[in-house]
Amino acid sequence: MAGETKYTEDNIRSLDWKEHIRMRPGMYIGKLGDGSSADDGIYILLKEVIDNSIDEFVMGAGKTIEVSIQGERVIVRDYGRGIPLGKVVDVVSKMNTGGKYDSRAFKKSVGLNGVGTKAVNALSNYFRVESTRDGKSASAEFERGELQDKEMLDETSRRKGTKITFVPDDEIFKNFKYRPEYVVRMLKYYVYLNPGLTIIFNGEKYYSENGLKDLLGETINESDRLYPIIHLRGEDIEIALTHSKTQYSEEYHSFVNGQNTTQGGTHQAAFREAIVKTIREFYNKNYDASDVRKSIVSAIAVKVMEPVFESQTKTKLGSTEMGGKLPTVRTFINDFVKTQLDNYLHKNAETADALQRKIIQAERERKELSGIRKLAKDRAKKASLHNKKLRDCRVHLTDNKKDAHLDSTLFITEGDSASGSITKSRNVNTQAVFSLRGKPLNSYNMSKKIVYENEEFNLLQAALNIEDSMEDLRYNKIVIATDADVDGMHIRLLLITFFLQFFPELIKKGHLYILQTPLFRVRNKKETRYCYTPEERAQALAELGKNPEITRFKGLGEISPDEFVHFIGDDIRLDPIMLDENMSIEELLKFYMGKNTPDRQEFIIDNLKVELDVVEESA
Repeated sequence: MAGETKYTEDNIRSLDWKEHIRMRPGMYIGKLGDGSSADDGIYILLKEVIDNSIDEFVMGAGKTIEVSIQGERVIVRDYGRGIPLGKVVDVVSKMNTGGKYDSRAFKKSVGLNGVGTKAVNALSNYFRVESTRDGKSASAEFERGELQDKEMLDETSRRKGTKITFVPDDEIFKNFKYRPEYVVRMLKYYVYLNPGLTIIFNGEKYYSENGLKDLLGETINESDRLYPIIHLRGEDIEIALTHSKTQYSEEYHSFVNGQNTTQGGTHQAAFREAIVKTIREFYNKNYDASDVRKSIVSAIAVKVMEPVFESQTKTKLGSTEMGGKLPTVRTFINDFVKTQLDNYLHKNAETADALQRKIIQAERERKELSGIRKLAKDRAKKASLHNKKLRDCRVHLTDNKKDAHLDSTLFITEGDSASGSITKSRNVNTQAVFSLRGKPLNSYNMSKKIVYENEEFNLLQAALNIEDSMEDLRYNKIVIATDADVDGMHIRLLLITFFLQFFPELIKKGHLYILQTPLFRVRNKKETRYCYTPEERAQALAELGKNPEITRFKGLGEISPDEFVHFIGDDIRLDPIMLDENMSIEELLKFYMGKNTPDRQEFIIDNLKVELDVVEESA
């Protein structure tokens, strides 16, 4: 047949380990990203290296791990046993090589089972491994997985252990930067899960004596705790919980074998179920599950033999078995909570009374809201039939089986022109658009009732699907896309207030972002540059030669869909919304959204001057 392509042996090529990782990085480290999201690939690279050092600590070798990040260069040094010197090259460059295949040594390890450091090596434009043991040392240097140099020292005074240095490859991770907030959060989780371990990051020391109790202690202020943190430990399981006086939503931090399972899984579902069951039996009342769990702030860590995860980056546990002769995950957690939590409540009558009062109050509030919730749901259903506010996408965060579920994004925008530009240029698979009509209501100090009474908030809540549980969240990223003028800033503030007031978990778990859009377009006949800062504009002017055309963008609506595609595609720039660790949500809302105070006036005056300086520079 004419034009038929021949299919011969020449068509079949076998990729070597590094080519495959570089061609399909998502299979090994999830999404790539630029570091604006906590689950971006550059943090997974760091995590894979640290996991090996953690495994050493778990085996009783080395109590300190040093982490240094200076710009793009990452160094991780542990004082464990050190990689066997003859295997230094193999361990970081041969697939399926590593101690974790010997299950006696690593029964409940956390790394990628012989893939971890190989993935880091293949995806770094510089990678160096150095191991010291028995007074000798071996090192090897690589570039994008290719061995460049190796060295063996028969004598050294260095302390035993392993030191890994790497620089992520900027061909794969475009415009990336490590955000210290995300790194610190990751390192804190490591110390909470490994009491007795010290991690030093850029000179700052992190250490925990009380495990998950310390994690909750930092998550929820003492003044906001309904009762002292309940902290229970058993073999292969640890839990901590309390209830918040002010928070509406449920909050869970869950871990398997030291891995933070941000999307939960079988262990988290079993934990939620076990709490309700135990509390119902303790009070001998058939309380509604949502009333028992409302405002709960909790953490659970389990150790499972050979866990099965629903993705390579291990954010959701799929295992139903604990491993060995142990019962199922569900039975194991249920039995532990039933015995230990029940005992605790019997011994601590004040906590038991406070908890019961909270459940009764939640029940009363739910019943008061039931009528209005039904009306709101009917309204949302009708609206969704002809809902102009939400233009949905095809893939959602809850579609765990689809590779793109972590890319699912909801843009919240204001005004028809901006919504129109985003809608026309978005990726219909993973990007949805929710249009606001004018400025949203200031929800500070208002009760949950307002979420149902206010049509805009009610439809936004329905679009996100977070009314009952964060586990049903439909988008991984919620991006506020407003103009960078005073009105746009105000809308951002009002939306952040809404999320802080009613769904702080969205912010705590790193789902909320601000879309950065360029201030200027600089172009000549050959090239167009979009500039996000006056410095980038100055650089573009210097590089594009004589008299380029300069356009100042004043609003999103001015940017055509053809251009907008550049700002929400592969080169999207997002600023994550992060909570200030030194300020509670209550204090934060009071400061920014409460009655005017001299403190706030002073803050605005000081910061307004900075903004004016930037505007003057760019004029």
